[in-house]
Amino acid sequence: MIRAIFPLLLAFALGAQAATNPPLAALQIEIWPEYDRPQALVIFKGELAPSARLPADLSLRIPASSGGPAAVAYAADESGKLLNLPYKHEDAGNFILVRIRLPQRYFHLEFYDRIATDKPQREYRYAWPGDMAVERVSVLVKEPAASSNLAVQPSLEFRGQSPDGMTHRAAQLGALKAGQTLPIEIRYTKTDSRPSSEIIGSTASAPGAQSSPSAQPEAPAPTWPLVLVAGGAVVLLGSVAALVWRRRRVKPSGNFCPKCGRATQAGDRFCANCGATLG
Repeated sequence: MIRAIFPLLLAFALGAQAATNPPLAALQIEIWPEYDRPQALVIFKGELAPSARLPADLSLRIPASSGGPAAVAYAADESGKLLNLPYKHEDAGNFILVRIRLPQRYFHLEFYDRIATDKPQREYRYAWPGDMAVERVSVLVKEPAASSNLAVQPSLEFRGQSPDGMTHRAAQLGALKAGQTLPIEIRYTKTDSRPSSEIIGSTASAPGAQSSPSAQPEAPAPTWPLVLVAGGAVVLLGSVAALVWRRRRVKPSGNFCPKCGRATQAGDRFCANCGATLG
C-alpha cells in the first residue's frame, strides 16, 4: 500500500514545485542527436518573464537517464556572455530535479541523454515536463551528420543550415501552461557510428577539401538565441555564447549583421547595435 502511494505523493510534490516556479517569457529547446558523443545533447535556453523577481529560484526536471546536467549558465541579457551557474540536484523518480538561483533573466542548461545507436534506424524521444508556464516555446533539432530520413514530431517547418554545414529544423510552437507537457520525437537513419563533430572534422581536413565558410570552424559568438516572426513566417536564429566547456559551439544561420554578428529583423536597413548598413 505504501509503495503504491509513494509515486502519487512524489508526483504531487513535483507538481506543486512546478507551480511555484516563475513563468518564462521564452524557452528554446534544442536537441542535437549524436553531436559530439553517441548520445542526444539537449539544451534549454530560457528567459524569465518580466514579472519574475530576481534572484529567481527555479526547479527543472531532466531525465534520470541523463545522470545530471552537463552545464548550467546564466546571462544578463539576450546578447550577454554566459557565466557558469552553481546548481543542486537530487533524484526524483524518473527525473533528476535541478535547482538553481537565477541572478539574471536568462539561463542555459545542457544535458546528455541516452539514445540507442546499435541499429541504423535511430529514435529519440524527449518530453518537456511542464515545469513552468512559458509564453513562447520554440524547438530546434540539428540533423546528425551522415544521416537521412529525419522526421520530427511536432513538425518543424523552418529549415536552415549552420556554418558547420549541418542542417537544423525549427519552429515556434506557441505558449504552454504550467504542467503541460511537450513530447518531441525524432527518427532518422544513420550507419556511421561516429558523432557529427568527428564526421565534420574529418571532412573539413580531407585532402583537397576546398576552403569555404562551411568547411572552416567559426569562432564562438557571445549572442543569445532570438525568435523572429516576419510576414507570418517563423525564423529561428540561434547561437551559443563562448563558454569554457568541453566543446565549441557554432550558431545557426539566419539574418544577422555582417559587421558585429547581432541578429536583425526583417526590413531593417541599419544594425541597431553597431549602425552598419544592412544589405
